[in-house]
Amino acid sequence: MPAHRPAEGGLLAPVLLILAILVVATVDATTGPELHISAFMGIAPLVAALRCSYRRTLLVALVYVVSLTYVDLLTVPDWAPASRVVGVFGAFLVGVFALVLCRTRLEREALHARTTLVADTVQRAMLRELPLRAGPLEAYGFYVSAQEGARVGGDIYEAVDTPHGLRLMIGDVQGKGMPAIGAGLEVLASFREAAQYQESLEGVAGRMEQALTRYNARSAKEGADERFVTALLLEVRGPGRARLLSCGHIPYYLVREGLVHECSDGEGGLPLGLGGLGREPRRSVRIQPEPSDWVVLCTDGVTEARSGDGRFYPLAERIAARIDLEPADLARTLRADLEDFTDGDLKDDATLLVVRRTPVSEAAPAPARSVAA
Repeated sequence: MPAHRPAEGGLLAPVLLILAILVVATVDATTGPELHISAFMGIAPLVAALRCSYRRTLLVALVYVVSLTYVDLLTVPDWAPASRVVGVFGAFLVGVFALVLCRTRLEREALHARTTLVADTVQRAMLRELPLRAGPLEAYGFYVSAQEGARVGGDIYEAVDTPHGLRLMIGDVQGKGMPAIGAGLEVLASFREAAQYQESLEGVAGRMEQALTRYNARSAKEGADERFVTALLLEVRGPGRARLLSCGHIPYYLVREGLVHECSDGEGGLPLGLGGLGREPRRSVRIQPEPSDWVVLCTDGVTEARSGDGRFYPLAERIAARIDLEPADLARTLRADLEDFTDGDLKDDATLLVVRRTPVSEAAPAPARSVAA
């Protein structure tokens, strides 16, 4: 990135700094040698280095060096030649240091911008932007990475329209942040493929298990940690026709007739990556949604988030208190409330999806009222 990138703050900062230097230099030049405060204006080029572009920092530094040189050479008659040289040389060093500092800052900002672009590209390839839409299925929500500076991490989600119905998945990789991305990407890619071709949710989960097993085998050879993934798979084939399969995932929340119910349908299945330890195969369960139902899915980064005094986040209570909100507004409100509850200190990746199924005739741009999960 060029070091002379335009400053974000505009002209105000350099203009004010230059005016301050000139005013102080004028005061020094007109009040005699007993008052010599120009040297303290060395702060001006440093401030410019932290706020301005390279060219504007250079301009401020030049004004500072010229002003201080004028004051030291012409307005301090009692100084010895050596003192004058030291003063001028000191001003020159401050100016050079400000330019080096400015260039370093701009290079770091450019590196951060490139890194952010890469992270955004990876996130778009790995996780689709919310809200998700697959046929009449709508999923609003949020995803927050616990690792500072990371935009992707150990939580995954997806919704697809397949020949076998609408299928949605939310998952949580063991661990958090950047180290969990590899396992999450393997499982997510496997779900996207298997959901299109596998007749049953059990078949989809089986393919996801195989993909994660292969990933863990490669990780073990490379000396990396093996990981498991909890996941919740939901399939909707029509009004009142839905199935759910839990792979060790936490319960979901059913919103029905103004009440919030914590549901553990299908609970007991082992997480993906640990399927070989169980004696019984995973089995999906049939659920019977009603037309006005909503479903809230989340990862344990939400339900296990703690406040400063150690309390867990009461998700069911928070949903019940905001039951009148539309899904998009509910998701935004819950995210803000979660950050406020934890003072912004999340210990794990946190994902929440507010899911509803609307009739095809109403699933276009205008929000629909009827829901089935």
